[in-house]
Amino acid sequence: MSAPSSSATPYYFVPAASRHPALAAAGLFFVILGASQWINGHDWGMYSLAAGMIGWLFVLFQWFRDAVAESEGGLYGYKIDLSFRWSMSWFIFSEVMFFGAFFTALWWARMHSVPALGSLDNALLWPDFKAVWPSVAAGATAAPGGLVEPFQTVGPFWLPTINTALLLSSGVTLTIAHHALREGHRDRTLAFMWATVALGIVFLAVQGYEYHHLYTELNLKLNSGVYGSTFFMLTGFHGFHVFIGMLMLLFITLRLRKGHFTPERHFGFEGAAWYWHFVDVVWLGLYTLVYWM
Repeated sequence: MSAPSSSATPYYFVPAASRHPALAAAGLFFVILGASQWINGHDWGMYSLAAGMIGWLFVLFQWFRDAVAESEGGLYGYKIDLSFRWSMSWFIFSEVMFFGAFFTALWWARMHSVPALGSLDNALLWPDFKAVWPSVAAGATAAPGGLVEPFQTVGPFWLPTINTALLLSSGVTLTIAHHALREGHRDRTLAFMWATVALGIVFLAVQGYEYHHLYTELNLKLNSGVYGSTFFMLTGFHGFHVFIGMLMLLFITLRLRKGHFTPERHFGFEGAAWYWHFVDVVWLGLYTLVYWM
């Protein structure tokens, strides 16, 4: 929201009945249907996934366009601003729980599952198993039948450390942009917002290069035992969140260019900033627990 308050601003704006929720749900249905069928060997699933994704994104574009028009039209007052803040807070909380589940899976595998497999209870079933982390030796720590190919683990140097510096720097540039907006310096805000978007794009490029290195040179893949699955689930989902956050910041920057947002009213900017700082914090935990430990 960004438009200044006026006498025409309702106490609480209630929009007219909209087709957007139903159409967005339909798009997600075909996304999930297509993805589930594709990974189970049905080629038609990829077409369902692509069609659902295109439809869903088109609906989101129209939905957000309408919301921006309502905001710029002065229809959003204090109560709507409060609703948006609570909504974004709960959304980020749900994301905390999402990543918490994957971090817990990593902790459980390392501290409980692997040691339990190396206990006396399982010695007869898997006598050659070695309860060590990471599970890199096929037949000894990865799979008794050698189903998991040998692979190498990845440390913090240098690509993950470079990405850490990129994300921390983007948090700084975003904070500078926020302060500039609050002080009414739009040109400075735009400059640091573009810098933040660029840092996010570079982060994704570095992670893509890292994935290529892991697959081709270290043979570390999603099916490389529990180490590979937890590694790629954590880093992959985080990379997806970086991509979403980068898009959010890009659209906010484009809105800034159009003159949207004021020093007093700019929750659209703040909501995207909250999300980006959350992504930064998750990466710090991931960088420590996955790459260092």
